[in-house]
Amino acid sequence: MKLRIKFAKRGYMKFVGHLDTMRYFQKAIRRADIDIAYSEGFNPHQLMSFAAPLGVGMTSEGEYMDIVVKSATSSEAIKKSLNETMVEGMEIISVVKLPDDSKNAMSIVAAADYSIKYREGYEPDIDIKSKFDEFLSQESIIITKKTKKSEKEVDIRPSIYEAKYADGIFELKLASASGEYLKPDLVFQAFNNYCGITDGKCTELKLALLINRVEVYAKNDNGFIPLEGLGGSF
Repeated sequence: MKLRIKFAKRGYMKFVGHLDTMRYFQKAIRRADIDIAYSEGFNPHQLMSFAAPLGVGMTSEGEYMDIVVKSATSSEAIKKSLNETMVEGMEIISVVKLPDDSKNAMSIVAAADYSIKYREGYEPDIDIKSKFDEFLSQESIIITKKTKKSEKEVDIRPSIYEAKYADGIFELKLASASGEYLKPDLVFQAFNNYCGITDGKCTELKLALLINRVEVYAKNDNGFIPLEGLGGSF
């Protein structure tokens, strides 16, 4: 039986990296006595995969992992037993059963929603709303993207599906597919460049921005759908 688990990562847990999060859940599943399936071979491991690794320093209300279990009583029972093992800052939000032929979450991620704001004292000294509206009105937004081996100029505008700024909060829907993944800080790097901001606290993006990933989506004929929407309670 394939299950998809949605969880939140809040507070100081934002400083825990992806590999440690994986190890945490491996132990949590054993503590919760979930009847998880294991791979075969010399070094068996739990059949578990994550949708999209969350960057260190970011919080989230919409993280996903898929597991395979040999048996399970109900969605609520698994949610309850896992939440009883969670530490502060981690919460299981939902558990759904997937169709047997469903693809794993990692392979179908298409987009993600983010809620972002400047940390107090790190805001740029500009009219943020008008400048952000102008920034988004561009047909193309060119930025230098660094890879492990080189640098190249890319147009990130097509990867910004939705964006707005109101009441001090940026709401963005960005491409998150494996071949087209746009990090939120790249958007703000481009925004700084557009505004001609080259110094000041707001350019220290890892410190200046409070980034919360709200949801992760797959895409079908009807548009974007939250990953939990591809399964159902049992």
